Formats: sequence, C-alpha cells, structure tokens
Amino acid sequence: MPNQNGEVMILFKGTDHIAARVYLVVVELLGAGALVWAAVRWECADPLRLLWYLVATLAASLLTVTLPGSNGPMSANFLTILMGMAELSRIEMTVVGCAAALAQTLWHGRSRTEWRQDLIHVLSKVAAVWLAYGVFHSPAVEWLDGRGLVRLVLTSAVYFSTHALSVTAAAALREGRPWRGLWHDAFFWVSPGCLAGAALAWVLSEPARGAGWQVSLEVLPVLYLIYRCYDMYLARLEREKRQVSAMAQLERRTIEALALAIEAKDHSPHGHLRRMEVFTVGLGRKLGLSEPELEALRAAALLHDVGKLAVSEHILSKPGVLTAEEFERVKIHPAVGAEILEQVQFPYPVAPLVRAHHERWDGKGYPDGLKGEAIPRGARILAAVDCLDALASERQYRRALPLGQAMREVAAQAGTAFDPEVVKTLQRHYLEWERQVGVAREPGRPPGLRAAPRHPPPATTPAGGKKGYLHEVEPSDFLASIAAARQEMQMLFELTQDLGNSLSVEETLSVLATRLKRMVPHDAIAIYLLRQGKLAPEFVHGQDFRLFASLEIPLGEGVSGWVAENRMPIRNGNPSVETGYLGDGAPMSGLRSALAVPLEGHNGLMGVLALYHTQPAAFSHDHLRMLLAVSYKAALSIENALRYRQAESSATTDYLTGLPNARSLFLHLESELARARRMQTPLAVLVGDLDGFKRFNDRFGHMAGNHMLRQVATVLRQNCREYDYVARMGGDEFVLVLPNIVQESAEERIRQLRELVALAAQSATGEPGLSLSAGAALYPADGTDAEQLLAEADRRMYRQKRQHPAAELTGTAELSEPGQ
Repeated sequence: MPNQNGEVMILFKGTDHIAARVYLVVVELLGAGALVWAAVRWECADPLRLLWYLVATLAASLLTVTLPGSNGPMSANFLTILMGMAELSRIEMTVVGCAAALAQTLWHGRSRTEWRQDLIHVLSKVAAVWLAYGVFHSPAVEWLDGRGLVRLVLTSAVYFSTHALSVTAAAALREGRPWRGLWHDAFFWVSPGCLAGAALAWVLSEPARGAGWQVSLEVLPVLYLIYRCYDMYLARLEREKRQVSAMAQLERRTIEALALAIEAKDHSPHGHLRRMEVFTVGLGRKLGLSEPELEALRAAALLHDVGKLAVSEHILSKPGVLTAEEFERVKIHPAVGAEILEQVQFPYPVAPLVRAHHERWDGKGYPDGLKGEAIPRGARILAAVDCLDALASERQYRRALPLGQAMREVAAQAGTAFDPEVVKTLQRHYLEWERQVGVAREPGRPPGLRAAPRHPPPATTPAGGKKGYLHEVEPSDFLASIAAARQEMQMLFELTQDLGNSLSVEETLSVLATRLKRMVPHDAIAIYLLRQGKLAPEFVHGQDFRLFASLEIPLGEGVSGWVAENRMPIRNGNPSVETGYLGDGAPMSGLRSALAVPLEGHNGLMGVLALYHTQPAAFSHDHLRMLLAVSYKAALSIENALRYRQAESSATTDYLTGLPNARSLFLHLESELARARRMQTPLAVLVGDLDGFKRFNDRFGHMAGNHMLRQVATVLRQNCREYDYVARMGGDEFVLVLPNIVQESAEERIRQLRELVALAAQSATGEPGLSLSAGAALYPADGTDAEQLLAEADRRMYRQKRQHPAAELTGTAELSEPGQ
C-alpha cells in the first residue's frame, strides 16, 4: 500500500502529464494555423535573400547536439533564425522555421512509426518562430529597444522556451518522466545559452544593417565554430556523466553480487539481506549517524559476511556443533572480509565495520578483541542486528526462536556482548522495522535467517601437540583463502562420490589414498584394520612401505596404536615409534612426522588412517580438520567393502574347508566346458566320496570329522595342478574339474588320490578304515553339459563304492546307484 508521500508523487506526476499534453495540443494548433496562414497569404519581396536564409538555416540544422538528460536534439539554426527575424517577413520566417524542422527530422532518419514525434517537432518549431517573430516586431518591444540587444534577448527567450517546452513535454509523455524534472535536467543549465546566442546574433546582424543582408554570410564559419565547441563540451559532459553513472552502478552491482554470493554460500534464507539493511540503517538513523556513515552501514550490512568465501562449504553447512578447528576457520571471516572490501575503495568506511562486527562490548570478541567505545558504532549496530537475526533463524540443529523471544535474548546480553544504547534503541523499534521488511514467511514459522557461529568445546591437542590453533591462512591472503575453500569443497565432494562408487576393499582404499594425496600432502600412507586386538596393514603406499606393511601394531603401541586405543587423532607424531613394540633391534623409519585419525564405523573402531611425511611438523590444523572430515565417510566405505567381500566369499566358498562350494562349482564348470568346446580339448570331472566317514564321526566325534574333512580338502588341493579346480559339494563329497585329462590319466589320478586320502586318515587316527571312492566322467564322451558329466561321474563313484571293502564299515554295501 503506498504511503502518503507516494500518493502525492503519483498525483503530482499525473497532473504534470496532463499539463504537458494540453501544452502540446495548444502548440500544435498554433503551428498548424501558422502554416495554413502562410500558405494562404504567401508573398516574398526578395527571393534571393529568402534563399540565402533557407540555405544557412538548413546547413545549421544539420549541426545538432543531444542535450544532457533528454533524447531530443538541439541544432545551431537558433542563430540564423534570430538573425532572420530582422530581415525576413513573418510568412518567410514561417517557411524557414518549417524547413529547418523538416531538415532535422529527415537528417536523423526517424522511422515511420515516429511520425507523431516528427509532426510535434515541426509544428512546435513553426509555433516558436511565429511567437518569437511577434515579440520581435511588437510595438512595445520596438519602442523599448529598437534593434538593440534587449529586443533580441526577449525574442530568443520566447523562441527557446516555446520550442524547449514542447520537446520536453513530448519526451515526458514518451518516457513517462516528470515534465518539470525533465526540463530542469535537459534545458535549465542550457537556457543561459540563449542569452549568448542573442548577443552573438546582435553582433553579426549589426553590419548587415548598413551593408545589406549579404554581409551575414559571415555567420556560417561562426556557426560551425560554435557548434564544434559546444558539441565537444557536451560530449565531455556526457562522458563524465556516463563514468559517474557507471561507477555508481558498478558499486551497486558489486555490493549486490557479493552479498548474494555470501547469502547463497551461507545457505541464508530469503530476506536476510533485506532485514539486515532495514534494521541497521533504521538503527543508524535513530542513533544520529551522518549520511556517509549510513551509506557505509548499508554496504556493511549487505557485505558483512563476505569473508565466508574463505570458509569451506562443508563447515558452513555442517548440521551440528563445529569442532575447535572448524570454528577457528570460521573466525577468520571478518578479517578476510575487511581485506576484500579495502580493495574496493569505497568513498565511506565499510571495511572497519565488517572487520569489527564480531567484536563484543566486554572485549571478548574477535578478531582484534576491541572493547566498548573502541568498537566502531556501525559495527556495534551490525553485531546486535546480526545476533537478533541469527537467533530467529531456522537451522538444522535447532529450531528458530520467535522474534520477541530472540529480542529478549539480545537484550539480556546488553552491556556484555552488545552496546546497551544500541540494544535499547533496537528493542524500541524492532517490530516497526520488521513490518518494513515485508518478508514472506511460511505459516506458523517465525522470521528466521542465518544461525550464529557455533562455539566448540575447549581445544585439546594430544600426544604432545601445542595448545591453541594456528591460522594457516592469513587474512591478507583472502584470494588464496577463497580459492582454497572452493577447491577443498570440490575435493571433498569428489572423494565422497568416488568412495560411494566401489564395494571392493582394494579399490576403495586405492581411491582414498589417491584423493588424500591431493588434499593432504604426504610421503607415505598406511591404512590399518583392527584384527584380533592388533592393527594389521590393509593398504600401504609410499616411502618405507615394506616396513609399515610388515607391522602388526598392538593397541596402545606407537602412534597408530595410541590413536586406536584412545580414539583420538594425533598431529605431527613421531613415525619411528610405530615399530617400538618390536624392541631395541626394530628397524627405524626415515619419516619425521605422522598424522593419524581413528576410523570408526557403525560397529565401533575398525582401524586407523595414518599419513607420514619426511619433514618434521609437516601437518597443519587444516590438514587434521580435512582428514577428520573424511575419516567417518572413509570408515563407512571400508566397512561396507569388507562386508561385501565377506558376503561374496560366503556365497562362493565352503566355510569349513575353504574350498569353492557347489554354487561356485557349477559356475566354474560351465566356464570350463565353454572353453573346452571352443578349444576342442578334453575335460574330466571327478566325483569323490569318503568311505567309512560315518563310522569315523561316531567313533571320534564331529569335531574330529570336521578336522578330517579339512585335511582331505588340503590333500586334494595340494596334489592337483594349479589350474585344476577342487570343490566341496556337501557332506563328505568332493568334485574335481581337470582340464586336458583323458581316460587313462583320470583313472591314474583317482588311484593316487585314494592312496593319499587313506594315508592322511591313517596318519590322523593311527589306524586304517577311511578311504575315497571316486568316479570320472569325460567331455565329450560321457556328456556335453555339467549335469550330464556330474551324473555320470556320480554313478561311477557309487559303482566303485560298492566294490570298495571299506563300504561294509559304513553300512552302504546295499546302496544302489542313483536311478536304479
């Protein structure tokens, strides 16, 4: 809803445009009437003189300049028209004025759609000439000054005003601008030129009074000289105007662009910048700040968080409390922001306000620890408004406070965190300013924008580290800080993506090592996994990799053992102590510093990630912060990869013997059959079953039976070629896939395996009684697919079992072959 001032301005503008329209109608009627009158009463006493003035006026009409603040041109024919007032008749002057207007119109090449503007220009020029001629030859003016200067000045004023008002009225209606304002911008500062033009016309026309109108030929070079000088003046004026306008627009665009960039980077809700601007400028006015101070405060309100360009994205968007390292990184943003804004060179002090907007009234703020009145007043205003806005913000880790409650929280810190006078004024007017903001909100949701900085718990540095935190990036290096923040965000994003794309343990660890090399420079990396109370190296790369690959570090020993036991990181530890558990004769590493963090998954500690460097104290707090940022994601990825490897192994491996199971057997046998068909080579399938195994279990127990099955599996595997395949079908039944084996070789292999199994059983129990029955089927003689070959080998195995003496011990003498 517009306020009272807005309604007055709208009414004024409407009235202004009505007056402009009425004026144009009157001038057009007057010009049209003059043209009709001149056509009806046409006569010319001296055609040559009229021709000269026509030529001079047409030539002068081509010398045009565009007046500042208006699109309408102004020509140099002003001088020839004034001179013609004394030499020509009113009818002749009407023709000269019309010709001048037409020449200007045709020279500028207007389109046909602008015929209305052309008509206004021609008729207003004719009307101006008609009225000016009447003033010049009026008896009162002749009596007052004869042919003197005053007479020409009055004539010039009438001509200039009539035509200029017409031009600005048409422009005001066309551009929707106020008529009076447009007149002031375009012609007010040019109007004194009509006096100079009148004086010059008087000087040039004086010789013609006695010598004739031919002397006025001298006017052409003078006209051109005047045109060039005035055109150069207007061109310089326009350039300066454009420069000033461009600088102002550049400043506004810079402020807005930077502010929007920070608002987007900080994930601020819509309306944050608007609220900061309204509240801070309102407070500044109430506290009596000057206009330059208000402009500085306005810019600082928009750009107070520009230094967060140097803060990593994952810190700004973190859903929980910041760690000490992360908060130290956030604390550099006021100084970095001030450095950025000092490069802009504002005409008012913006950078000091941005630098000090996190200072506290009691001197416990940052970055400079300013106290009380030493803090710039604009910065005190920013601090109070920013806190109010932060408390009323909706964040991932807490709900927003209602605006009234947020104001009470700010008021409670008056005299400690904030200037009491600023808080008192803010408390009195915050509701009024909130209504001015007019930010659209969700129903039932309090106004909220950005969260306040989240202070971490006190910092500790284990294993001999220094207390406190180092600012690795100085505020003066703000460009490098911003680039590093963006690069860090990109690297973290790529690492997260790559870790989620693989379920292979080896590939996961390789990707992690490759990405970490770019993020945290190091000379060696070791990823230890916790197995049976010790840290065993799962992945090692870099200098001294053989040394670290051979370690099995007990918990509590060395750098990595200490990290695993205490579940705390170590920065710049001594890598030489990693081998300390081996005793005095342990080999020593040439590396000089270590950075190690625990890897904790869903099921607790699973290992340690350690980086090593040849330089002492090579790892910074930023390196530790980045490693901590990726450690949890890395631990989850490694945990998932280990689970996948275990599940994959369980799906294809017999848990008791470690041999491939039946599922894996069928897959392998189909593959070997395909190769045999393609290469046209033989293939043998052996099916074996232990004779007397039931009696063995009954006598010695199932644990001994399981041990015997593992021994048989070992015997079979050790006495086969490396490309032969041994699998356990289940129970005491085993299958061998033997490529490139013919019938005689298969029978010989069965005899050997029977002897070896019997020998192994006798060695285990000290007595005979356990043997192996086996049958062989050959491709392609006995079958062409897996089922046919296995069925044929199984029948032959049962045939041999019936003939084997040990079969009587198992009670299987009466068993028949399958299918019989």
